[in-house]
Amino acid sequence: MTTAATDEAGDGTRALILALLALACGHMLSTLLRTIPAVSLDLMAADFRMEPQALASLTSVYPFAFAAAQIPVGAAMDRFGVRPVSLSLLAGTVVGAIASGFATGPESFAVGQVLLGIATSGMLMCPMTLAAKQLSAARFGLWSGAILSIGNIGMLLSSSPLAFVVDTWGWRAGFWLSALGGVVVALAVFVLVPHQPAEHKDESSPLSQMIEVLRLGFSRPLRGLIALALVSLATTLVLRGLWGGPWLMETKGLSRVEAGNQLGAFTLAMIVGPLCIGMIDRRLGRRRELVAGAHMAGALLLALMALGAPHYAISLLFGVPVMPPQYDLVLFVLIGLATSAQPLLFGMSRQLVDAQVAGKALAAINLAFFLGAALMQSVTGAVAALAGLPAVLLFMAAMLALGVLIFLAYTSSAP
Repeated sequence: MTTAATDEAGDGTRALILALLALACGHMLSTLLRTIPAVSLDLMAADFRMEPQALASLTSVYPFAFAAAQIPVGAAMDRFGVRPVSLSLLAGTVVGAIASGFATGPESFAVGQVLLGIATSGMLMCPMTLAAKQLSAARFGLWSGAILSIGNIGMLLSSSPLAFVVDTWGWRAGFWLSALGGVVVALAVFVLVPHQPAEHKDESSPLSQMIEVLRLGFSRPLRGLIALALVSLATTLVLRGLWGGPWLMETKGLSRVEAGNQLGAFTLAMIVGPLCIGMIDRRLGRRRELVAGAHMAGALLLALMALGAPHYAISLLFGVPVMPPQYDLVLFVLIGLATSAQPLLFGMSRQLVDAQVAGKALAAINLAFFLGAALMQSVTGAVAALAGLPAVLLFMAAMLALGVLIFLAYTSSAP
């Protein structure tokens, strides 16, 4: 009897792991699609007969749609369950990827990006929600980091492999291959994710839920966390997903594949980073100082990268026309490691609010992450058009440092 029960528990654990892996692959697809412009922005802009900076601002419709859909998608998961919502989102992702791949101008491309933003908005919440319902708090902490790391593999795929695809078959092939990947992931979810009854946790309208999440986000306990969340993920997503490629190709003269290799190293650091930061957090037990110090280090590293441009301070200091690409490679890896403290903001939010509103606090942090990415992406397009790529990096460094200062002002050092 005991052996049978153990075998049944083992089968249940294996089934849950496979279900989480299938859903995490949806998050991987989301990060791939979000970062395609990083290695193809110049070709897309030439096809659409527009300036790359203008197209960069246009691509911000993706994270804006992504952020706007967060609360409605979360409500849908409570009402209908993870499996049907995930399958619906994956179907929308396939349609959005095909639409983006067949775009003939900025207007049709924007439509595809809006579809993708809405459809991929729940790709992180789906595995997180299933894990939160099925796992203990300790195991959920482990799996939340694993889900984020698996998702970041999508950015690894959009580095050198995507650069090769773009060079060989053109930028549209990246979206068509992503659509095919969406079909494969949807089949995996259909087979591996179990049916679960709807829970009807919150019957209020998505609008009232959104208002409640925003009210909680503006409350004093969470203000500091929200301020840092607005610029934290935004910095890494906009650097990795948009400006990293143009910086390496235009400022440093690398080929598309060489730039993809560097962005791949950046992504590997973003995959390993959350696990390393989690271990440091458990060992130190000083989460506030770790979050602030890591993000401030990220701001400093961004500024150092910008100052390595032609005729900027670091290049002048070393007496070279421009700092070599190896300099940027080291900085990319260090930035990826430093900004991996982002998931700790979720843990801090659960410590700072009452248990009954913990879910809404997590939603507020998540919303701030992606709304900040949308705002950063649109603003940096204007900065690039006005002052160039070094100014973009300095702007992001300044915003990250400001977020850290507000975070420190509104959070207490007391446990």
